[in-house]
Amino acid sequence: MYVRPAAAAAAAFLGFTLTLLGGTAASAATGPSVPSGSRGPTGTGGAPGLLGPVVYAHRGASAYAPENTIAAIDLAMRLGFDWVENDVQRTKDGELVVVHDDTLARTTDAEQAFPGRGPWRVKDFTAAEIATLDAGSWFGEEFAGERVPTLREYLDRVDRNRQRLLLEIKKPELYPGIEKQTLQLLDETGWLDTDHVQRRLVVQSFSADSVRLVHGMRPDLVTAFLGTPTVADLPKYAEFTDRINPWHTTISADWVAAVHGLRGAHGRSMEVDTWIVDDAATARKVQGMGVDGIITNAPDVVHQAVLGSFGF
Repeated sequence: MYVRPAAAAAAAFLGFTLTLLGGTAASAATGPSVPSGSRGPTGTGGAPGLLGPVVYAHRGASAYAPENTIAAIDLAMRLGFDWVENDVQRTKDGELVVVHDDTLARTTDAEQAFPGRGPWRVKDFTAAEIATLDAGSWFGEEFAGERVPTLREYLDRVDRNRQRLLLEIKKPELYPGIEKQTLQLLDETGWLDTDHVQRRLVVQSFSADSVRLVHGMRPDLVTAFLGTPTVADLPKYAEFTDRINPWHTTISADWVAAVHGLRGAHGRSMEVDTWIVDDAATARKVQGMGVDGIITNAPDVVHQAVLGSFGF
């Protein structure tokens, strides 16, 4: 669930942080460069960093920029975070786009741009129609004109930023064949080469069937199931996935240890990346449970909490 900070607090933090980094809110939206020595927390293939859990920027730095936009992943990069998470759905004419909800109403101006076409489902609009929508003004005037990126555009930007991607196939039951289509696009854009597969890409879903399909088509890929299976059911998931990624309120140290005690689809100890943690106290709590990663809208807050400094 997304919880946006108070606008004033978010703006104040963003201005302070970008001042430290030598940038501005405007430059964050255009993809500023970051020295390689100040990229912040990283992991190898998603494994925990040397000092603590890997921090994943949920839908980009979505506490400070509109979720799932280019501005959000660029800001995550500028803040020093390699790993970004996104959501993939499909348009009426078969284009893969990056948007969380299965409707466009919350995060775009679809209601105003296309009155009478409610409930404004993603699958009822063409890619060309979606490309005209404003996906930034709902979050703040400074982001007016941000667009819903296609997955191809998004992948190109993440690659240009030298970031890594936790890709979620969203509501696959609405989009038959989306797993195969997503893998085809990943292949076309160079994301299924050895470097990306081993170090820079994880595919996840709330649908166990979808994760199983992805694993069957590309068994070399790291996959994750979103949810909290019972300890008794965990071995079933270990047959086709490498990680179990649960909501943070549903887990305990014993549950995390049970996941770690199993070998996943690639023969390694299974991992746990929990979501969505946006405050320091909860970040330290789940760190104490032994999680491997934390998925957060506010990666700076979590990084400082679990590593003791902002790391620049």
